[in-house]
Amino acid sequence: MTWFQSRRSALTARRGVVATSQPIAAQVGLRVLQEGGHAVDAAVAASAALGVVEPHNTGVGGDLFALVWDAHTRRVAALNASGRAGRAASVEELRRRGFERMPAAGEGAGASVTVPGTVDGWVNLLKRWGRRRLPELLAPAITLACEGFVVSEVIAAAWRDAEPKLKRLPSGGELLRRGRAPRFGEVMRLPALGATLRTIAEGGRDAFYEGELASRSAAFVQRHGGCLNAADFAAHASTWDDPIRTDYRHATLWECPPNGQGLVALMALNIAEGFDLRAMGAQSVDCYHHLIESMRLAFADALHYVADPRRVAVPVEALLSKAYAARRRSSLDPGRAMARADFGAPDAAGDTVYVAVVDGEGNACSLINSLYEDFGSGLVVPGTGMALQNRGANFSLEPGHPNALAGGKRPYHTIIPALATCGGELWMCFGVMGGFQQPQGHLQVVSNMVDFDMDPQRALDALRFHIDVVGSGEVGLEAGVSPALVSALGARGHRVRIIDGPERALFGGGQIIARDPRSGALVAGSEPRSDGAAAGW
Repeated sequence: MTWFQSRRSALTARRGVVATSQPIAAQVGLRVLQEGGHAVDAAVAASAALGVVEPHNTGVGGDLFALVWDAHTRRVAALNASGRAGRAASVEELRRRGFERMPAAGEGAGASVTVPGTVDGWVNLLKRWGRRRLPELLAPAITLACEGFVVSEVIAAAWRDAEPKLKRLPSGGELLRRGRAPRFGEVMRLPALGATLRTIAEGGRDAFYEGELASRSAAFVQRHGGCLNAADFAAHASTWDDPIRTDYRHATLWECPPNGQGLVALMALNIAEGFDLRAMGAQSVDCYHHLIESMRLAFADALHYVADPRRVAVPVEALLSKAYAARRRSSLDPGRAMARADFGAPDAAGDTVYVAVVDGEGNACSLINSLYEDFGSGLVVPGTGMALQNRGANFSLEPGHPNALAGGKRPYHTIIPALATCGGELWMCFGVMGGFQQPQGHLQVVSNMVDFDMDPQRALDALRFHIDVVGSGEVGLEAGVSPALVSALGARGHRVRIIDGPERALFGGGQIIARDPRSGALVAGSEPRSDGAAAGW
């Protein structure tokens, strides 16, 4: 199996581009654009299709975040369609049951299931910008589920690895082919999932949050250790937030605010901005070192402060200040890796799929829809073909922690769509999938494009690093880096591991669409480590 494709050329287009992790979904979205749809219409259609052809990563049982650039108003809007814990959830109850950390799968996995926010997210996006109705946009996904699709290479491998998770309960068989994961090149049908999508298409939001789907899902979660009930589903609502941003040299980067971790990418960029990375050279030991250390400092803050801002105070403005970045930067040793990255004290103030779409009018939708881990909690609601997410696994069970589990609260969220503007005009719609790799990917691709003038495809092709921020702290480097670089990073105190083969999934999966504001020309790149594709016209 080829896990890292040789460099391809960037795609160029003028009337619109859809970039996703799966070519079929990109084609679904492109067709919507060709028929006059808005970027949001195309993103919703592609997102729904990805939930069928890439069901280990995404689906209606997951959450969604989106950033939208409105070409008419020249403003960015942020949608948080992530779900909340059941109102009866508590740290004390899980600790009484013997859990020291949130159960992500297996015994007690229901405790990690939060209300799925995807469907409400689709409805909110379409209500504000859509030119097409939900049934029309879900039709391609329903056809794919009911009539079948050919399983692609990287998805087949991930499906195979998650096979034991699906076999744990009988309903997991709804996402298997004759009791096993489908193989590369086989035709896979998901009729139960197709029926669920048809129910949503016909009944809209209420069919998911207030009907039989909601009561059946809640009862199943409760049977497996969770506390969600039908009232929790009915109470769900997405929120429109003010996006957060920072300037990095000539570009302005936009992210969704907490409870998402977009703040991590912006803090790391603020710290890295103080270094002359261009003079250091792309992929040099100095460049790697300074980006890695900037990322570590940003994560140290985020893992302490990022939580649901409607339940606890998150000092976003203070964390994003350039003065705070300068203080954090001063603790970085240019010749030595820090032994430990601790969170700072800012001044008090007041696995996932990605879809990038830019239409011919210059509107953009940067959207991420995810189950978190492969097939989420592993709980497939019987008769629905719907895997439920395990986003609640990111809650802390430490009493008093800002991100501690509590009823009706949103957890620390890893999925982060992004946009970039220059001179008040849209420049880039982008994202990098992959759990805690996402802000690391944002930092690296932005630096590649801003500091080293790479086009979108080259920026994605470039070798990446991955810091195990919630584990050992080890730095993963992709096979292909020079032995001299590995040795030099080791000499500075970095614990380095070379990663190749299917483990390259650690480095995330990105999509980038860049737009020339003068001509409207679009240049797009798609992740070479996955089955992804950019389609344009």
